[in-house]
Amino acid sequence: MAYLLLCLLISFIGGSSSQKQPKVNADFILQRMMNESYDIRVRPPATDEKGNTGPVDVDVNIFIRSLSNIDFVSMNYDLQITFREKWKDPRLSYDYIQGDVPAFIVMTDKDAIWRPDTFFQNEKRAHRHEIDKPNVLIRIEKDGSILFSERLTLTLSCPMHLAMFPLDVQHCHLDMASYAYSTEDLIYKWAKIAPIQFKVGVHDSLPSFTLDQHETSVCTSKTNTGEYSCLRVTFRLARQFSYYVVQVYIPSTLLVIVSWVSFWLDRAAVPARVTLGVTTLLTMTTQAAAINNKLPPVSYIKAIDVWIGACLIFIFAAVLEYAYVTYVANQCDQRAKMMSHSCSGEKSSSPLSPMEDSGPKREEDNLLSHSHSITNIDCFLCSMFHDIDEGKMIDTKSRIVFPLAFIVFNILYWVGYCMNAQTF
Repeated sequence: MAYLLLCLLISFIGGSSSQKQPKVNADFILQRMMNESYDIRVRPPATDEKGNTGPVDVDVNIFIRSLSNIDFVSMNYDLQITFREKWKDPRLSYDYIQGDVPAFIVMTDKDAIWRPDTFFQNEKRAHRHEIDKPNVLIRIEKDGSILFSERLTLTLSCPMHLAMFPLDVQHCHLDMASYAYSTEDLIYKWAKIAPIQFKVGVHDSLPSFTLDQHETSVCTSKTNTGEYSCLRVTFRLARQFSYYVVQVYIPSTLLVIVSWVSFWLDRAAVPARVTLGVTTLLTMTTQAAAINNKLPPVSYIKAIDVWIGACLIFIFAAVLEYAYVTYVANQCDQRAKMMSHSCSGEKSSSPLSPMEDSGPKREEDNLLSHSHSITNIDCFLCSMFHDIDEGKMIDTKSRIVFPLAFIVFNILYWVGYCMNAQTF
């Protein structure tokens, strides 16, 4: 009985040990895959579900690490990403190897296998990160699926339309395509789950813009050499308006209001009114030049140009108003002096005596008395309107007309541009 139990125990241990498969080393698998028949210059053979040959499908996924340096003068922006591509190469599958094989193999030599020849169409400058090791990941799975991941920093072109500046919304693209392989050999596709991912804090890291949304699309193009697969991600960047309110709109509004102070100054205060008008006009011109120096020269009118131009017109109109007041006041003074001289000269002339009011001069005297009555009416009007200062009346009206006109302009400006900004 004891002998029988001992035999059963030995057979059980032997059976369990025979079922345990030996662990296969990753180096052995790589040597088996990287044999003489593997050529990195030839793309992987791709077959569909029906067994027909076709192009290689490359699934793309991008992890946005940072988005910065949005320059609307050079019209570009910087983007740091982790760029991931996934495709299948049956030549690198190792599921046929017997033994305990790993689920995947990690490589760091990106030049050891075939990779898609991806390039970024709107790239200006780019570099790879190699501190302290090249930031590259290559993961090969059993069935030959390959995941290629690399960290890149790109300076990308972003054509901007600044007609609504600073109420504008810009759409910046990231375009990627194959340089040599046409759609007959390679097709890019966005990953089905979360094709674009963002690092925490990226949306709030921009000082002048807000990254409110993004969208993915296809931008396949046809050229003389064939049709090439292309993917595009579009970032919608809304400019933060608070900076320009504090730096541009409020100071320029205050300058316009300061120019209206001259309406409350006396007409005789020539140095004060002229200095005030010229100073505000020059300050506004300097501010306009400082703003335009930060913007690219474009052939169309921007929203900020409309505002600056209107403020300059209001300030210049205040200067012209004083010139007009001075001219009208001088004309009134000259007319008043002439009428006062006419009235004083008429009063100094002596009337005819009753003894002389006879004979052939009676008819002439009647004409003289009629002219005297007209002169008396002029003298009455002169005495009535002598105290009215027409220049002061113009200043009084300007105190109401200028603010009302500026308020109407503000309503039209903000309503018009804010409604247009929502359509972008």
